[in-house]
Amino acid sequence: MRLKDFAKAGHAPTLFSAFLYFDMSFMVWVLLGPLGVHIAEDLGLSPSEKGMMVAVPVLAGAVMRVFMGLLVDRVGAKRAGLFGQGTVLCALMAAWLFGLHSLESVYLLGICLGVAGASFAVALPLASRWYPPEAQGLALGIAGAGNSGTVFAALFAPSLANHFGWSNVFGLVLIPLSITMVLYTFMAKDAPGTPPPQKFSKYFQVLREKDAWWFMLFYLVTFGGFVGLASSLVIYFNSQFGLDPAVAGYLTAGCVFTGSMFRPIGGSVADRVGGVRALQCLYVLVVVSMLGVALLPTSLSLSLTFFMTGMMAMGMGNGAVFQLLPQRFQREMGTLTGLVGMAGGVGGFYLASSLGMSKRLTGDYRLGFLMYALMGVCAFGILFKVKVRWRATWGDPAVARARV
Repeated sequence: MRLKDFAKAGHAPTLFSAFLYFDMSFMVWVLLGPLGVHIAEDLGLSPSEKGMMVAVPVLAGAVMRVFMGLLVDRVGAKRAGLFGQGTVLCALMAAWLFGLHSLESVYLLGICLGVAGASFAVALPLASRWYPPEAQGLALGIAGAGNSGTVFAALFAPSLANHFGWSNVFGLVLIPLSITMVLYTFMAKDAPGTPPPQKFSKYFQVLREKDAWWFMLFYLVTFGGFVGLASSLVIYFNSQFGLDPAVAGYLTAGCVFTGSMFRPIGGSVADRVGGVRALQCLYVLVVVSMLGVALLPTSLSLSLTFFMTGMMAMGMGNGAVFQLLPQRFQREMGTLTGLVGMAGGVGGFYLASSLGMSKRLTGDYRLGFLMYALMGVCAFGILFKVKVRWRATWGDPAVARARV
């Protein structure tokens, strides 16, 4: 679809507000990662505790994506988004006013920040329902590019913590979050023709479909790698190369920016060449990048190159997965977005926590990266196996114009 036709096809204010809501939510979802070095110094955390600290919000977001997906189908995407934003604002305000004085209180905040990570299950259906099948890759790529919010967290949080103290960062982020909520309230609209709420017992019937599980695996690798690295790289660069947290944040921001900006490109490429073909190539890049980081860990320049390449492939892979998903599960998009997003969050939790565990058990991060590369190999193999059936059976005329 040409950009001129795309602009006429949907609702631009809703697409923008979905992106902005997603962007600011992702900024605070991974906030504990860029602040991890400062928090760990004050609370005296071990490597495994640091890994778990940044992994808890990711896991909480994974679980809550299911519930937010259900909420979208019950009350509509716009109302679900307002509920999520209000919850996160209250949690950050409490952390700012009362402080975090123990690891348990940090975990509690991390659980609350998981609601921000669940914005995925709201923003994508909100945007998707306005656009036809042949524009899904680009529309969801634009909305999904909101994961660029992780760039702001990595870029600014360590420096702000150096100047104002890490606890005051929680108060500072209330400013952009409040502005976003006001804009979202007035700009976002639920699409006409939104499917009516179903009985609760029917929501998870989609799990009887094998394809639902495959999509969860595919996104576990692409998005899980993206958010796991976004949460962990500041700590990794600081520990592995002795970099100042602010410098580590700048390098992390560059890696995350690459992955975020390539997400819509991945969706657009998938629209043109087919999501399966795009994903296969991208999984190869993910595997090679993770192997490179694991096998050549002492060179900062090489590590940075591998991370940027891997994040680019993961970002494009996120867009490619969501080019395919609406073609297969158009009616169940709200629920499937939550389930697939949950799987992606589980992948991020696994990567972030496994890196900390690898450091504690072996003295370096190599094992964590090797295991994630193996997961990429598994995803490639399963995609190769199911692609023939997909291309033969996805015969719905409504999606015939889109590429599989």
